[in-house]
Amino acid sequence: MTNTVNEPADARPGYGQLLRTRGAWTFLLPGFLARQPFAMLTIGILLLVEHTTGSYGTAGAVSATAGVSMALFAPQSGKLADRFGQAKVLLPGVVVHAAAISLLITLALTDAPLWVLFVAAVPAGASTPQIGPMVRARWAAKLGGTSRTESGGGSPLMSTAAAFESVTDEFTFVIGPVLATALCTGVHPAAGLVTEAALTLVGGLLFASQRRTQPEPSRMAAGHEKGGSALSVPGVRVLVVAFLGIGSVFGGMQVSMTAFTKELGEPGMNGLMYGTFAAGNMIAGLICGAVAWKVSPQRRLLVAYPLLVLATTPLWAAHAMPLLGGLGLLVGLCIAPALITGYTLVESLVPPTARTEAFTWLTGAVGLGQAAGASIGGRVIDSHTASSGFLIPLVGTAVAAVVLLTLRKALTPKGESLIAARGVGHREPVSVD
Repeated sequence: MTNTVNEPADARPGYGQLLRTRGAWTFLLPGFLARQPFAMLTIGILLLVEHTTGSYGTAGAVSATAGVSMALFAPQSGKLADRFGQAKVLLPGVVVHAAAISLLITLALTDAPLWVLFVAAVPAGASTPQIGPMVRARWAAKLGGTSRTESGGGSPLMSTAAAFESVTDEFTFVIGPVLATALCTGVHPAAGLVTEAALTLVGGLLFASQRRTQPEPSRMAAGHEKGGSALSVPGVRVLVVAFLGIGSVFGGMQVSMTAFTKELGEPGMNGLMYGTFAAGNMIAGLICGAVAWKVSPQRRLLVAYPLLVLATTPLWAAHAMPLLGGLGLLVGLCIAPALITGYTLVESLVPPTARTEAFTWLTGAVGLGQAAGASIGGRVIDSHTASSGFLIPLVGTAVAAVVLLTLRKALTPKGESLIAARGVGHREPVSVD
């Protein structure tokens, strides 16, 4: 496998050069198709179960069960992919996921007991393919594994790749919820999950077939330093907490916007509202990847996260759809910088033999936070009003921000000096210029 970009050393490390990386499109296109279901799963479950039970609290709890299962099993999937290869994990995984979703749909539509839905939600979430982390690991393998050319064969395109992948993730959250909502409200309550399962199966098999671009399996991945897990790295644990907070925004916004639009008598607007929120993520991600940053990713994260907390503050007071759409867009604009810098930091904090696992810890943390946000938000809405559910993103990000700021020194990669006057050491970022 060739791990070179085949571009002039002085070429601008931007999107154009990144997408000219040899072999990139062979995994980007099937990867894009296969990652769409990630944004459709929880909202598809939420809409189906709410339709069959009439309770947002119950629907949020079942959706949360799938999200928690995904978060708990995703890192193990990443560790297996690091050790045995992505294809050997994906091939059985997508088949199991499609079968689990089919079972959950059948049980929900036949009025199965609630406890049975909770049980069925476990394999549905646990088997969710971790395509995003796998794509990120392929970029790291193709580009040499580091973001600094002076560090021994790495590429300045790693930071651009992190931004590109975050934009792609956010784009799925523009398309996925809109598509799932349109199918569930316009075709059939189960249509969103049926489509999710079909895309997982087809996209996952196509992605797994691209074996030339997958990272070489590392039999040492299960035994790397300090306990055999990427979670043994202190900085990764801090990032997991930060990503849990981001997940609470996704989950809280998802269930609250669903209830808010239904409360106003326009449930079909839910997809548009959530899509506007996700569009903010995508726009900010595009900007982050194009800017010639002179500030380290550590510093950017410590600025971006408090801004996210501030952006979520007025959500609960929105009582009209245009106002909510505007505030949702603002929140979305503040999420992408935090996500991009978090994923970029993983590349410098974690050894190559555990990167897929590390990426899945962060992706799983988002899923777990999303599940918790949807579950808690649903119960708050059932007890109070739709607007009260918007307090969940504020609380979730505020708590995570306190942890992030308190333990910020853990974000400094080993071997890099601390700058006492500024409180934290900084890895010199790649300048896109």
